[in-house]
Amino acid sequence: MAIKSTADKVATIVQGYSLEGPTIELGAAIVDGELRKEAPVRLPLAMMNRHGLVAGATGTGKTVTLHMIAEQLSTAGVPVFLADIKGDLSGLATAAKGSEKLLARTESLGQVWAGKTFPVEFLALGGDGNGIPVRATITSFGPILLSRIMDLNETQESSLQLVFHFADKKNLELIDLKDLRAVIQFLTSAEGKDELEELGGLSKATAGVILRELITLEAQGMEKFFGEPEFDTAELLRTAPDGRGVVSCLELPTLQTKPMLFSTFLMWLLADLFEDLPEAGDLDKPKLVFFLDEAHLLFNGASKAFLDAITTTVRLIRSKGVGIFFVTQTPKDVPADVLGQLANRVQHALRAYTPEDAKALRATVSTFPTSDYDLEETLTTAGIGEAVITVLNENGAPTPVALTRLRAPESVMGPSTDELISSTVAASALLPKYGTAVDTISAYEKIAADGGDHTGAAPTGPAAGTAHRGGAQDRAQGGGLDPSAIDAEARRIEEEILGRPSSRPAPAPRMPDNDNVPERRAPRPAQPQAGGGGGIGGDLAGALGGGLQSMARSLGTQLGRELLRGVFGTSSKRRRR
Repeated sequence: MAIKSTADKVATIVQGYSLEGPTIELGAAIVDGELRKEAPVRLPLAMMNRHGLVAGATGTGKTVTLHMIAEQLSTAGVPVFLADIKGDLSGLATAAKGSEKLLARTESLGQVWAGKTFPVEFLALGGDGNGIPVRATITSFGPILLSRIMDLNETQESSLQLVFHFADKKNLELIDLKDLRAVIQFLTSAEGKDELEELGGLSKATAGVILRELITLEAQGMEKFFGEPEFDTAELLRTAPDGRGVVSCLELPTLQTKPMLFSTFLMWLLADLFEDLPEAGDLDKPKLVFFLDEAHLLFNGASKAFLDAITTTVRLIRSKGVGIFFVTQTPKDVPADVLGQLANRVQHALRAYTPEDAKALRATVSTFPTSDYDLEETLTTAGIGEAVITVLNENGAPTPVALTRLRAPESVMGPSTDELISSTVAASALLPKYGTAVDTISAYEKIAADGGDHTGAAPTGPAAGTAHRGGAQDRAQGGGLDPSAIDAEARRIEEEILGRPSSRPAPAPRMPDNDNVPERRAPRPAQPQAGGGGGIGGDLAGALGGGLQSMARSLGTQLGRELLRGVFGTSSKRRRR
């Protein structure tokens, strides 16, 4: 094989990265030890939903790389989600100031640099930090993700899925941890014995294990992550008034103490988007780009069901216009089935201090296309802010491998001030919507309202009292059913969920009623019960505000049962309204 000249190598890179559509500018190629700003390295914006990997040893510049890419995505009108592990990414909200060293670097790259701010929304898991609280209900989180947090084995995970099935069937909303505990305690009580037998496969011993794990979660303070108001993942798709994409920055100050919660919660966000977004096909630019930092936390000790669900999500969410970039130290942190879906590669330097490191280095080199570089040497000698890159071009073919000196971000490469973060959060349009936790009627109150306290504690607060009043009112009124309301609910399920025209009549206008039932999200659909609703499902239907709601949602369940739970066992908000 003939040895190519430096000019030929440069020409190969120039030709490989000559793209027609809008692009993310990554930097300039380094060929034979020299920086070549006439050979820019780019990533087509339309290929961002083909997913990617940003990898490299600690301190090689991975966070700065995703910072720089996020800025350009925002400028192009693409919303971005970032997990802020170290607090550095909050600097996106503060314009950087040019120094002599910085301007010399940007000039050498051919980068026209100017300090800028970007539209940032600060989020925090359950309010654990400075940001808009992000919460999820137990129902929407689903049994597979919850099993992941509780470190359940596959048998226990299957049993938890049966508990969710029972709650769905009996119209018991699982909003927070106390709701799930109440349902499990009911199933293991004398009154729930028959229900437990009907489930099959759920032993009292397994139920006890799950209960103990729930207590552990509460002891760790995780109960505040589960509840209402639930965060609507559609908020991640917003753009600013000037057309730039909003950068949603999730603060994770306690990552080291709750790594499993962090990684699993991010998968909930993705799963919820996956279930709600329509098919989009190939777009000029993605609807959202998701950066999952510390990606190894997703996969360490994961069950087969969890890994299968991640693989399915990564494979299919591309067609819905969402790109996912995994950020981790080495590609071996990501399972092969997932790694095979990551078309865009930004590989920072690797270190080979141990035999295991050397093995990982060889494995990484083997995943790159044939190139003009000695990649084993290049990956161990690359400097900070340099990376070996190959992406998909506009035709879907891999670009030439290029050692690249990366562009500099235009916002601060570090944290913004606490005052700026606090003022941004206070001015956010999301704060009135998600800022205050609420405790509405759900499984805990309903089981207690049925007359037997199976939870180990009496219901407290106005929600519990209202549950009793609603049930009494309904039984006094006889629970009359309105056929037009049932038709309206069936029509909604067919058109909004199943996506097909409905043959049912359009609902007639109705005057608002004055029932003293607390306003809340519509409960989950319930399956119809034999004999008109005896047992816990029938007696507790009154807590919803009447047999009408129960029957209407039962019909909705019949129409949309195949869509009840997604790949993670999650429940889409579109189906929970």
